[in-house]
Amino acid sequence: MPTPTIQSPAVEEHPDVALVARAREGDTAAFEQLVRQYDRQIFRVAQHITQNREDAEDIVQDVFLKAYEKLDQFQGNSKFSTWLVRIAVNESLMRLRKRKTSRTVSMDEDVQTEEGAIPRDFADWSPNPEQIYGQSELGDILRKTIQGLPPGFRTVFTLRDIENLSTEETAEALGLSVPAVKSRLLRARLQLRERLSRYLKQPEGVKP
Repeated sequence: MPTPTIQSPAVEEHPDVALVARAREGDTAAFEQLVRQYDRQIFRVAQHITQNREDAEDIVQDVFLKAYEKLDQFQGNSKFSTWLVRIAVNESLMRLRKRKTSRTVSMDEDVQTEEGAIPRDFADWSPNPEQIYGQSELGDILRKTIQGLPPGFRTVFTLRDIENLSTEETAEALGLSVPAVKSRLLRARLQLRERLSRYLKQPEGVKP
């Protein structure tokens, strides 16, 4: 009696793969669909990093122009959105360097932390940052505190906690190791937690 053949479960292909393939063949409508899907996310990432709406709008244009020109370089090993985010981060940090921002932090530098000595619950958020963003007043406070973070920390926090990328996707988008992402995210959360606590404890009308 012949042994039954065991078939591996089919892996569902992400819809972006087909759109990218069509765009490579010159289908502009396919690329326009990709732009519509991700332009708001790219804008948010750029605005969080640069803290400037006009810069973010310019960066969105630059990101999709570069993506279109370099479609052949997209290998499909990651999500197309992650690839776009990486371009956006590079463009945003380049824009900051042009401004000669004194706080610019190289994304290639490892952050030395003592994570083991910091209780994990101190890095937890209550309420969740996404929930804070949903409330206009607290959202304004969070945006102001995020502005005080160095770009390196701000970028990791934005991708991981605001855009909800996984740790692995964030690491891939930034060209960092997973431990480096975790270190920066912890530092960013701790700094923001401290600053938010000070801000929220201030008497009404008084800012730190």
